[in-house]
Amino acid sequence: MRDLTDPTAATDVTVIGAGPAGTATAALLHKAGLSVRIVERERFPRFVIGESLLPHCMDVLDEADLLDAVKARNYQVKNGALFLRGNARCDFSFAEQVTPGWAWTWQVPRADFDKTLADAVEARGVPIHYEHTILSAQLGDHGAALGVRTPAGATVEIRSRFVVDASGYGRVLPRLLKLDRPSPLPERMALFTHVSGDRRAEHAESNRIWICVHPGGAWLWIIPFSNGITSVGAVASPAFFDGYAGSLESKLRAIIAGEPSAAARLEHTKFEMPATVLRGYSASVERLHGPGYVLVGNATEFLDPVFSSGVTLALESASRAAGLVIRELAGGAAATAVDWTREYDDHMRAGVDVFHTFVTRWYDGTLPDIFFSAAHHPRTRAQICSVLAGYVWDRKNPLVAHHARRVDQLGKIVRGELPAGPPA
Repeated sequence: MRDLTDPTAATDVTVIGAGPAGTATAALLHKAGLSVRIVERERFPRFVIGESLLPHCMDVLDEADLLDAVKARNYQVKNGALFLRGNARCDFSFAEQVTPGWAWTWQVPRADFDKTLADAVEARGVPIHYEHTILSAQLGDHGAALGVRTPAGATVEIRSRFVVDASGYGRVLPRLLKLDRPSPLPERMALFTHVSGDRRAEHAESNRIWICVHPGGAWLWIIPFSNGITSVGAVASPAFFDGYAGSLESKLRAIIAGEPSAAARLEHTKFEMPATVLRGYSASVERLHGPGYVLVGNATEFLDPVFSSGVTLALESASRAAGLVIRELAGGAAATAVDWTREYDDHMRAGVDVFHTFVTRWYDGTLPDIFFSAAHHPRTRAQICSVLAGYVWDRKNPLVAHHARRVDQLGKIVRGELPAGPPA
């Protein structure tokens, strides 16, 4: 751990948070020759959910020269997603997508994954100040000053030319600058744990995330890791969980028992950590950037875990923001040409909006109806698969360019409310 004992040592960029968005941003800035430091509130490794990556993550990890460090950890390869509802199955293989890109990714214990990225960045000379808490922020076009509490309890001020907030659920700058705004999504709750004894070998789907539709109105995730541990969670409205009595473990076991596919696979599992609740996790902000700062990762917006979009959006925002920070700090014509609203806000909102459509249509039943319909056209499946792979900026895909209209149209077709036509 590096203590901030010399606040006079200014850097080009201070990154708040050492999660994937923060370390990827720092790696890209350092690669461009800027001086960077990361200030992190926690001590790594630390637990966090968001364990199933999407193939688009690989593009940014490669861009940031972090891919080899992750490969060395031998994480569980993920080739697709399997959706289950009763006896119906809908299996998406990332290899069938329409967008040119990666056909696989990983399922990762985030404590290990995040520390792997942080260690790789720190090995390049980027200092990470763990267990340091941001108390205040003064930001402007001429630089930034952050008040920081050190592990020893001292308060120091650090200066940099720019600040990138990658603080995730901590939402440091949204809180300090009063940027938070209510999420448009209804409140939902996740109840989750890690288990051993998953009967995955009998199902031969370790290379898939399972998403099981519970008949009571919830859905469950099952994410196997290469170390033999499996992440299991249920997501629903708080009222759904109120219908179950007992401890959190009792509730989760009862929910698992109520979904046939999950019950058959997980009936003899042992909980390797206490069942944990995350409630009201969806979040939004008033703006993504301002004078001397930008928000990346979950500090910007978090939707819902159903399509594993969190790390993908975090890494994409890191890549996009890093490129603009590099140009802005270069000064001169390059800095003048940076249009943060068009090049960052609009770009990120475009991807978030696609995932937002998929999330809302998942919960209103439209997407499950599409997924489990026998009327799948191969072209439509491939377009859906590209979105599930995280390629939500590929406007050649009609399910990206016209996401809401196209998904609603497909829903009406599979329900018999519109005649089937040739796929776009």
